[in-house]
Amino acid sequence: MNDSSTPIDESVAEESAVGTHFIHTRIKKEMAEGKYEQVITRFPPEPNGFLHIGHAKAIVVNFSMAEAFRGYTNLRFDDTNPAKEEQRYIDAIKQDLSWMGYEWKNECFASDYFDTLYEYALHLIDHGLAYVDSQDAEAIREGRGTLTEPGTESPDRDRPIAENKDLFERMRAGEFADGEYVLRAKIDMAAPNINLRDPILYRIRHLHHYRTGDRWCIYPTYDFAHGQSDAIEHITHSLCSLEFEDHRPLYDWFIEHLPVPSKPVQIEFARLNINFTVLSKRKLTRLVDEGHVSGWDDPRMPTLAGLRRRGFTPEAIRSFCHEIGVTKSESVIPFGVLERNLRDDLNVHAERRMAVLKPLKIVLTNFEAGVTESAHLPNHPQDETLGTRDVPITRELYIEQDDFMEEAPKKFFRLKPGGEVRLRGAFIIRCDEVIHDETGGIKELHCSFDPESRSGLPGAERKVKGTIHWVSAEHAVPATVHLYDRLFQVADPAADKDTDFTAHLNPDSIETVEHAMLEPSLKDWPAGDPVQFERLGYFVADPDSRADALVFNRSVTLRDAWAKIDQAQQG
Repeated sequence: MNDSSTPIDESVAEESAVGTHFIHTRIKKEMAEGKYEQVITRFPPEPNGFLHIGHAKAIVVNFSMAEAFRGYTNLRFDDTNPAKEEQRYIDAIKQDLSWMGYEWKNECFASDYFDTLYEYALHLIDHGLAYVDSQDAEAIREGRGTLTEPGTESPDRDRPIAENKDLFERMRAGEFADGEYVLRAKIDMAAPNINLRDPILYRIRHLHHYRTGDRWCIYPTYDFAHGQSDAIEHITHSLCSLEFEDHRPLYDWFIEHLPVPSKPVQIEFARLNINFTVLSKRKLTRLVDEGHVSGWDDPRMPTLAGLRRRGFTPEAIRSFCHEIGVTKSESVIPFGVLERNLRDDLNVHAERRMAVLKPLKIVLTNFEAGVTESAHLPNHPQDETLGTRDVPITRELYIEQDDFMEEAPKKFFRLKPGGEVRLRGAFIIRCDEVIHDETGGIKELHCSFDPESRSGLPGAERKVKGTIHWVSAEHAVPATVHLYDRLFQVADPAADKDTDFTAHLNPDSIETVEHAMLEPSLKDWPAGDPVQFERLGYFVADPDSRADALVFNRSVTLRDAWAKIDQAQQG
C-alpha cells in the first residue's frame, strides 16, 4: 500500500484491478475534492461457511479500490450469530484471501466491538430512540406491515426510558429466556422503507460464542453491528452488493444518531450471478450436508476452496472479475466465461504432458524388444524457458481407445486398420492387425513403425493427417483421474420454485477413471500445479495425490463443450 502522505498515482487509480467503473469514478472525484486522504474498505464475511465465486467479486472490488487510492482493507468477520460460527470457517476464509493474492491490514471481528455496541444501544435508549419489545417474533413480523400498508406500533413502543434501560440491562444479565424480549430502534412504523419500521437491534440467545464464550447472552443484529463496526474501524467506503441497497437508509440512520468516531458511506454494486450453479449459502450447505458433494472443497462446488482444488488459478478468477466489471445492473454471467479465463491463463502457464485416460495397448512389431528410445519434447510449445523433457519409447505403448476405430468412417483421421498416424514427437505407425479377446473385444493392436519418420531423418517430414498422444507401457505410471463437469444440468437450478433445486443435479458431473496411464514425468507432480494433458484438457494434481497413488482432477476441457447448451437454455 502507498503511504497516505504521498500523492495519488493517477495511473494506478485509473487502472484498478477491475478497471474504471462508477465506484472508481465517484471515489476519484471525492479524493479530488479533498473529502478523503485515503480510501479504507473492509471485506466482512460471516464465519459460518466457505467463500464462493460470488465473494470473489466483492473481494476484488474492496481490495482494488483501497489499493487504487493509497488505502488499505480490513478483514472483519461478522460473528454476531454464535449458532453457526466456527473457527474452521475463519481459517478457510483467510486461506482463500491469501490464495487470491490479497493482504489485509487488520484482522477484526464484530465481537471485538460487543462492549461498544452495547453502549451504543444504551445511548439510543437514553435518547428515546430504542425500546424493549415483549412481542414474539411472529407478532413483530406481522406488525411491520407490507410494501403497500404501514406497520402497526408495538404496545411497548412508548415504554418509559428508565424501564427500557432496566429491561435491557437485565436482558444482558441473563434474566430472561430466548425470545422473551428484543431491543428495537424507534424510527417510523409508517416509513415506506420497511427496514426503517423499528428494526430489531438485539436478540436474547443463550449460546456459547466461539470467541467471547458465555460472556454475552444478547447479540446484535447484522444491521446494527455492520455500520457501527465500519465507523469504529474508520472505514471510508462500505462497498456491498445490491441486496443491501434498501438497508442503506438504516445504515445512515444509525451513523447519524450514534456517537461514532467516523462516518462511512455505503455504495452498492450488482453481485455476481453465474449460471449452472447456486451461490446461496443455504443451498450450498444442503449440498454438503445431504452428501450431494464430498465437502465444501469438492471440485464441483463454486466455493473458492472447490475451485482451487479443481485447478482454477487466482489469476483466472481475478481476470474474470475484471472482465465482468462493476455495475448497478443485475445480470447472469455464463459459466463458460469463467472457464474461458481459466483456459486463457493455463494456456500460457501450464506445461504440457502426455496422459492416456482409457488405454489401448499397441505392440510395435518391428521395434526391438528391450530397447528404450526417447522422444525429446518441449514442456510448452510457445515458451522455451520452460525447458524440454525426454519421454521413453518402447515396443509396447498405450494410446487412447478413442483414437482407434476398427470400422472407421471416411473422415476418421486417427488410427484404423491399414491406416497411419504420427505418434506425437516420435514417428509414424501403421495398424497392421487387430487382436481380439475371447469376447470379441479389442485386446491390442499390432502395428509397425516407419524408422525413417523419426525426428531429424528425411522421412520425418512425411505427412499423415493424424497425430495422437501415447505413453510407454513399461514406463507409464498409473493414476486415478476425475473428470469434472458442471454440477447442474440446467442454467438456473433454483428458477422453478415448485421443484427442489437438487432435482437438477447433473448425474454426469463427475466421471472417475481408475486406470489412466501417465508419462513418468508426472509421477512427482506437485499438488496444485496445473498441467495440460495434451489433447485432453487442463488438469491438476489433487491434494490427496501421492507418488504411489496419483490422483488428478480435470480443471477444464480444451474447448467449451457447453456453449451451445448455454445458448439453447438462454433462448
